[in-house]
Amino acid sequence: NGGKVVDIGRAAFITVLNVISNTFFSIDLAHYSSDLSGQDFQELVCVIMEIAGKPDIADYFPVLRLVDPQGAQRRMTICYAKLIEIFDRIINERGPNARNDLLDSFLNLAEDDNSELSHNDFKHLLLVLTNFLIALLLSRTPNSLLELTLSKANDKSITLSLLVYRKLNQGLTQHRTVEWAMAELLHNPEKIAKARDELEKVLGKDGLVQELDISKFPFLQAIVKETFRLHPPAPFLVPHKVETFVEMCGFTVPKNAQIIVNVWAMGRDPSIWTDPNIFLPERFLERTTDFKGQDFELIPFGAGRRICPGLPLANKMVHLMLASLVHCFHWRLADELKPEDIDMSETFGITLHRSEPFRAIPIRV
Repeated sequence: NGGKVVDIGRAAFITVLNVISNTFFSIDLAHYSSDLSGQDFQELVCVIMEIAGKPDIADYFPVLRLVDPQGAQRRMTICYAKLIEIFDRIINERGPNARNDLLDSFLNLAEDDNSELSHNDFKHLLLVLTNFLIALLLSRTPNSLLELTLSKANDKSITLSLLVYRKLNQGLTQHRTVEWAMAELLHNPEKIAKARDELEKVLGKDGLVQELDISKFPFLQAIVKETFRLHPPAPFLVPHKVETFVEMCGFTVPKNAQIIVNVWAMGRDPSIWTDPNIFLPERFLERTTDFKGQDFELIPFGAGRRICPGLPLANKMVHLMLASLVHCFHWRLADELKPEDIDMSETFGITLHRSEPFRAIPIRV
């Protein structure tokens, strides 16, 4: 309403965090107005992501873990202690009114006379689940990231964490996808106009997007597919390891070799895609290719037994967030920037993100 510039990627990230915190506690633990100066959940997640996302020499030379040359374990331990404090406060403040969330389920189990799980077990369980969340945010396997918390959790809490793992397995790098999609749409104004027309025909001017509506928006679905093709959230997926010797295309892949899949290059292969470097959602209106693991030219979530189990929910979240941003707001570029002047450069890492955060001005419809 104030015509202020919005960091779209950050807004999507906070939305995703709050989806998780509401599943756990029925409260928002992240706030767009936060300056990240306090020791809150939002800041701790960002700090842990920063630590876990940086290469650590101790990961390659395990003998150095006792020395902790980069201080990663020390900083992580401090963050975990602060997370425990947050969980303590939330548990202690929970009143008698049932909210039917994950915390209520935990507390009901703890109060059962036959339960062997204590409140302390649940706090460590919440740490394990938070680490799964952060591993998903980084699109990496949570190996050393979980060692500290798993060493403190007992077998029962680890087992319980597996039962609720699907609630966290949401492919949370998808806030990057929403940011990239909005950048591409504002870089190509005719595309966002076409998407807005499609949404308005189904929803009217004042309707809100619902999950059941997604199938009614073929162009919106094409936009999401094209964004995954050009800007896969994890450009090399999660590293895999070969379990046995494999012969492939005349090469021998040795047992235990680490395999990295370059899905970024696959999405820009000119032998597969016409005009591969151009954002052209219409290409998916003419073909049945999808990103759910059956079409190997487009596998941003992987494929087979190791496909990301959070794909279904991530798919819904991206469509719902993107549709809401397009349908509920008109967008204006900041600083009188022209669409063709938007910086679309990428920065490679564990995740593929923009070199500069994408900011624009929303105008309520």
